[in-house]
Amino acid sequence: MSKLKQSFITGTVILLLAGVVNRILGFVPRIALPRVIGPEGVGIYQLGYPFLIFIITIITGGIPLAVAKLVAEADSDGDEAKVKRILKRSLILSTSLGLFFTVCSMISAKWITTHLMTDPRVYYTFLCMSPIILLVSVTAVIRGYFQGRQNMIPTASSQVSETVVRIFGMLLFAYWMLPYGIEFAAAGAMIGVTIGELCGMAVILFHYYFSRNAYKKKGKPQTEPKAASGSPDAPLLKRLIRIALPVTASRLVGSTSYLLESIFIAHSLAIAGVAAAVATAQYGMLQGMIIPVLLLPSALTYSLSVSLIPSLSEAAANNDMKTIHKRMHQSIRLALVTGAPFAVIMYVLADPVCYYLYKNTEIGSMLKMMAPIALFMYVQAPLQAALQALDKPGTALVNTFVGSALKLLLISLLASKPNLGILGAVIAININIVVVTILHWNSVSKLIKLSLPPSEFYKLGAAILVMGLTSYAVMRADWTDNAALRFGVSAGLGIAVYLLCMAWFKLIDLYDLRRIPWIGKKL
Repeated sequence: MSKLKQSFITGTVILLLAGVVNRILGFVPRIALPRVIGPEGVGIYQLGYPFLIFIITIITGGIPLAVAKLVAEADSDGDEAKVKRILKRSLILSTSLGLFFTVCSMISAKWITTHLMTDPRVYYTFLCMSPIILLVSVTAVIRGYFQGRQNMIPTASSQVSETVVRIFGMLLFAYWMLPYGIEFAAAGAMIGVTIGELCGMAVILFHYYFSRNAYKKKGKPQTEPKAASGSPDAPLLKRLIRIALPVTASRLVGSTSYLLESIFIAHSLAIAGVAAAVATAQYGMLQGMIIPVLLLPSALTYSLSVSLIPSLSEAAANNDMKTIHKRMHQSIRLALVTGAPFAVIMYVLADPVCYYLYKNTEIGSMLKMMAPIALFMYVQAPLQAALQALDKPGTALVNTFVGSALKLLLISLLASKPNLGILGAVIAININIVVVTILHWNSVSKLIKLSLPPSEFYKLGAAILVMGLTSYAVMRADWTDNAALRFGVSAGLGIAVYLLCMAWFKLIDLYDLRRIPWIGKKL
């Protein structure tokens, strides 16, 4: 059995490596799927996702985080009996909700796709995605359990397994179903996603089965506590729900916003005079092609967020403000330093990036508009995780609600204008990202009196500027007729210059390299 617990940095790196693999592998269907079923097919495939995310958020929005938090506390006391009860109660709760919503989703699929969406062809995709709800309700709780143990290996391996199977399944079933029409091809792609989720669940259950005895040996013998009601689970379930509810509400605001965003964009584009098929294709370009490119560096921010929750929860329980400040400084600096070069490439080289990924340059304007805002997106994830870990999910809820309400209002105002169309939706999404990140930052800084040296932001800004100018100059210079070579050299040289600036400005030093697990000392 692998090491049962990792440090904050090691756990983050494990999840980061899995996230990077997932992002790289995930781009295979992102690139290939539009070429198989076209932007319109991708739009049909993507239109069902907001509903799926909305339902999954209701079930698993706060339960896995609550499980991670409670398990981390019980694990620090060596109370294995309590850990077992936490897992049992949360699985019963989550699985019951998952089964209920899976049935409801399948029964109401026809009505939802006919009345709430502008394209009824989503019906078959909607049906095929419904079983994912039940699968995720189990997987999410087990992942929360291992994250509370500060053992990120099961989560990482299940994510990679799910991604690999999903890729092959999506492309294979989409190709097989294409002769029946693009709506069936999109449904076939969703079948591949469902099979991937099934595989991910199987892998993490495998880890749980073979780790039980090791954790039993590790823990201290505990007696089952007796509550006044006669059931030791009553107060435990109450606390689980008390932690989960505000987190679920906060995430529900985001997923509801995502759901309404798809509806508002479709209806606003219709008001602007855009045909339903064209609107579906444009939405598919935005959510299925542009957003995944922007989210590529979020493999790190996701890893930081997952590792932060048990780490900050443990530090807060011990009133260790020094560790809390240290972890937040590490997380924000890593998010900015690693995300910045991606943002620069996506801005300076937007058109060639879209061409070589999707053979489509018309979406380059959307990528260029969103690239500078991506840095706010990368910082937002660890800030929100900090609010949740420090028992302030209500604050995250308010911040997210304010940003979401503003976004939906702006989509209605801007995307309905014929001269803006889908670009109006992009502007609205950008403003939402900036507003929510600033609100989260203000909340965290007030809560823990967090401040970062302004010099680090100045240095990062200078490094971004030098990198951007270098990439732009190489790309625009007439030194070769080979466009692919010019693009590759421009991106590579820009990144090299950025790394040199990082070292020169001491935003990355030998201490940082030395702390990288497994290879740091050798480097």
